[in-house]
Amino acid sequence: MKAITVEPGTRDSLRLEEFKHPRPELGSVLIRAVALGICGTDRDIIDAKYGEPPPGHRRLIIGHESLGRVEDAPADSGLRVGQLVMGVVRHPDPVPCASCAVGEWDMCRNGLFTEHGIKGLDGFGSELYRLDPGYVIPLNESLGLLGVLVEPASVVAKAWHHIEAIGRRGAHWAPRKVLVTGAGPVGLLAALLGVQRGFEVHVYDHNSDGPKPALARDLGAIYHSDGVDSLPRDFDVILECTAVSEIIVEAISHTTFDGIVCLLGVSAGGREACVDIGELNGTIVLGNRVMFGSVNANRTHYGAAAEALARADRTWLERLITRRVPLADWRSAFEHAHHDVKTVILFDGDDAS
Repeated sequence: MKAITVEPGTRDSLRLEEFKHPRPELGSVLIRAVALGICGTDRDIIDAKYGEPPPGHRRLIIGHESLGRVEDAPADSGLRVGQLVMGVVRHPDPVPCASCAVGEWDMCRNGLFTEHGIKGLDGFGSELYRLDPGYVIPLNESLGLLGVLVEPASVVAKAWHHIEAIGRRGAHWAPRKVLVTGAGPVGLLAALLGVQRGFEVHVYDHNSDGPKPALARDLGAIYHSDGVDSLPRDFDVILECTAVSEIIVEAISHTTFDGIVCLLGVSAGGREACVDIGELNGTIVLGNRVMFGSVNANRTHYGAAAEALARADRTWLERLITRRVPLADWRSAFEHAHHDVKTVILFDGDDAS
């Protein structure tokens, strides 16, 4: 079988390799890949910013946004051959910590978790892979290729879950206005879930042309591209998806009293931004504001994400996938093209539709 691998810590080490079929001890469910979503995390690993191969290996099979079909599964797994599925990215640590022990591996407290295609576990960028049944998420057949969006949508579903939990710290919380900074896949999916909740959603991105403005507006959101300073300063909730230092610093000042800022992007180090810590402290404390980070998801969030996508307009979701790349042209999928939103690699020409 073919698999796309990288040597973490070595820039530009990406290559397509031939492997034997995955061994049964890696999981009792055998899955044949349909599609693989590409994201900024993959490009950061290729750029040697982070990443960790499985123990005893130098190379890592890349990819964590999966879509596949069951090739073989135990009779008692609840899965059937041909079923459309995706794989859970993060697995609990072996200790386990208190959070992992109750199925909240996304909230691992000791950092010993593993992640497919990122940290200590091979990813889903191969024609075949294996998982234990507990880490396989069945998907509705009607999603088809759009099932590849469930993983990024699960990250957003978790973010909204935690935003709402924080909002309930007071007896009365009635948010009205939401800002999403960054109109990439995560940002647009964050906007989708905000619109589904009935909020007035604003989206900010530096792109004034291409597909992003239309995608935001067709969702029912208000699109901005004139600079962060031009944005209103009365948002109840901000989901920050750019990981741009200057925008992160500015975000809290664009919230109203009791406002909540959720950071979803992961910033690379090495960039400095001038911050008046005293002013920032006063803004947060005197306004009862909250800024927090959120990453990954657990099974509850995967389920919420799949439900949100099922309720969304299918034509709109299909427009999020701006490039569908065959496996034969795999390398081009990792090269960010102008006006890309979401790129997916298709295996065996099967688009799951």
